[in-house]
Amino acid sequence: MSDDNFYSVQRLVEFGMGVAIARQMSESMQEALRQTHIPGSHTAPLSALARLYHVLLDGKPAGPFSERELLQLIVAGKLTKQSHVWKPGMAQWQLAEQVADVLRLVALAPPPFPSEGA
Repeated sequence: MSDDNFYSVQRLVEFGMGVAIARQMSESMQEALRQTHIPGSHTAPLSALARLYHVLLDGKPAGPFSERELLQLIVAGKLTKQSHVWKPGMAQWQLAEQVADVLRLVALAPPPFPSEGA
């Protein structure tokens, strides 16, 4: 075997060792990053934020409210299909009857109880 062949084999071995070391370093760094706690990384996902609503109550914005809290407002008579609502992603406040998710909740509420004189 000539010296040229020996050096080319030696270079291939060095290259292979370099690749193996780089892969091992990369894997250990990725594992360390997975275990690192980043403040604020456990906040609610955007889809959950999009399900929070603000409501105009007594002429003042209130919220954010979850769908369950909206149902409580509906049952209490504070939120109707004529109430203004807003959620992240909406350009402006809209009537509840124009927001499908809120209208669905309003439709679940029982109608007002008839008065005795009716």
